[in-house]
Amino acid sequence: MTLEEIRGQENAMEHVDRVQSAGAALQELLVAAKKQEYLTVGVYESAKVMNVDPDSVAFCVLATDEEYECDIALQIHFTLIQAFCFDNDINVVRVNDIERLADLVSAGESGEPKDAHCILVHEPQCKPVERPRSGQAESVL
Repeated sequence: MTLEEIRGQENAMEHVDRVQSAGAALQELLVAAKKQEYLTVGVYESAKVMNVDPDSVAFCVLATDEEYECDIALQIHFTLIQAFCFDNDINVVRVNDIERLADLVSAGESGEPKDAHCILVHEPQCKPVERPRSGQAESVL
């Protein structure tokens, strides 16, 4: 085995480690966002939110797998969503394991799985700046 082959294997292993850690970070973020109700799940629901308030969206997750690669309607939706995200400076993350993603974010109160092809992660709402109550001196500096 040559030095180049060893370095190539090490680089490949580092790449796999980075991808796995990115996947774990995304999973952790989605679980936390779901608990805090900062997710919009579903292609149509996401399109509605982005049409009304695109500034509230931190980033978009688009998911597909081999079963849906030939779904022309879904691909058109993805193209339009990506274009809208690009126009509004919203980052897009593409994943290829829709079943795992659906397990993380779906199963609403009805127990039925939601459409997990498109997921929006919203930015937490900023708390308003507290103003001094009347009668209190306001600091200029």
